[in-house]
Amino acid sequence: MVILAHYYQEADIQDIADFIGDSLGLAQQAEKTDADMILFAGVHFMAETAKILNPTKKVLIPDLKAGCSLSDSCPPELFKKFKDEHPDHLVITYINCSAGMKALSDVICTSSNARILVENYPEDQKIIFAPDRNLGAYLNKTLGRNMVLWNGSCQVHEIFSLEKITKLIQENPDAKFIAHPECEEPILRLADYVASTTGLLKYTINNEATKFIVATEAGILHQMIKASPEKTFIPAPPDNACACNDCPFMKRNTLEKIYLALKYEQPEILMDEELRLAAKKAIDKMLQQSAAAGL
Repeated sequence: MVILAHYYQEADIQDIADFIGDSLGLAQQAEKTDADMILFAGVHFMAETAKILNPTKKVLIPDLKAGCSLSDSCPPELFKKFKDEHPDHLVITYINCSAGMKALSDVICTSSNARILVENYPEDQKIIFAPDRNLGAYLNKTLGRNMVLWNGSCQVHEIFSLEKITKLIQENPDAKFIAHPECEEPILRLADYVASTTGLLKYTINNEATKFIVATEAGILHQMIKASPEKTFIPAPPDNACACNDCPFMKRNTLEKIYLALKYEQPEILMDEELRLAAKKAIDKMLQQSAAAGL
């Protein structure tokens, strides 16, 4: 048995996991594991991805209700109609989506490899990017592309307070402000550095700054503090009364639920084989292109 955990899990869960990572790293680990059983401490689409890559292995998730607001914002049946309206477009889909969406895609991407995968296609190639409009808009801006964007978003990355972050930056002039590309454009405009969760972690390790304001889900701060205990990390505040920004879906997983899932080998991710094979093509293409790029 192997436990895979996302950076956005509670600190106690990260500390017992066999592998901790972002979506790309977790997909790569799921592809190459030789364990008989995978427990995925993350959200539903991540466990689905592990099952797509491991049809003969038992894949467990601690809480079946650990969903994803971004995935929910793009139902496959609605996206199919949208895709049919753009028949000459290639579909690049962010991994934060359902198996049904992956089956409608030409290639899957993560925030770690999205830029490289988009650049693999010529500028005159018409592309639909789904489901995250903020990541898609960021890629359009930085790469000079004109991809058609699905109007989806992550609730966690859309509720950061521009006003509060601006004030934090003013109060901490020695801090670097770093952000995930799922954030809205006004937030990204303020950032000293924009990258995937793993990219942000590496930046805090390698940059000479000793203070960072971090605009992504607060779970990643646990790994940042472990890697650089001498540095200060400030979670960027959301537009509510909370001091930091937690994903309510990620935080549905607990140590107790992991214990019960392993004891009873439930809840298990099950999938229709035809759907699995259709979704696997787009994931395989992502993994192949990522490996070729050295990611």
